[in-house]
Amino acid sequence: MTSKLGDSSGKWWRELDRRQRGFLVVGAAVEGALKVAMLTDLKRRPQSQVRGPKWAWAAATVINSAGLIPVTYFVYGRLRPTA
Repeated sequence: MTSKLGDSSGKWWRELDRRQRGFLVVGAAVEGALKVAMLTDLKRRPQSQVRGPKWAWAAATVINSAGLIPVTYFVYGRLRPTA
């Protein structure tokens, strides 16, 4: 059974050309890798080095599907350790 994609194009997977399918697969892989990297870093990093509650960052990345939360975390959410 084939399902419709969740975007506004209303296309079926089988209606996409090879390039479009490849773009979706690569995009999903990058998003997944960013989420895994963020959650791993978040788990290992002490709370004192994270802006805001760790649970909120984790919840936001699990709910978010655009990959923006992991990028925001790596740019803004981590504090530099003080020597």
